[in-house]
Amino acid sequence: VVYICEFCLFYFSTPEQLSVHASLCEIRHPPGIQIYKDGDMSFFELDGHVQKNYCRNLALLSKLFLDHKSLYYDIDVFMFYVLCVKDEYGHQIVGYFSKEKISEQGYNLACILTLPYEQRRGYGKILIDFSYMISKRDGRIAGPE
Repeated sequence: VVYICEFCLFYFSTPEQLSVHASLCEIRHPPGIQIYKDGDMSFFELDGHVQKNYCRNLALLSKLFLDHKSLYYDIDVFMFYVLCVKDEYGHQIVGYFSKEKISEQGYNLACILTLPYEQRRGYGKILIDFSYMISKRDGRIAGPE
């Protein structure tokens, strides 16, 4: 069993360690830039090179749910777009997608994950639509990997 802080994504081996951490953790949203907000829903843009620890932990979290997820240490070459829903405690992660900063094949999406307890609520479609919006913003016509 792994215990993960819902805000900073640090992981712990016991619930007691997580509880101590949670009482001290001041992070209430992903690091990076909030690039979209609509009501209680937000997207945060993170650079895998700049927000290295958070992005690595996000990729490791994905590995728990995606059998084919293989790259979780070489995160420098990726941008991460984290979808959150804000509640009274902070911005709760519901999913994310990543894309290569420079994709020779023109891909707009490398990995996508909606957390299991948030599935079947339309977040996957929102993530995919947003990946196309990012491609359009960047002046690229792209598709998924």
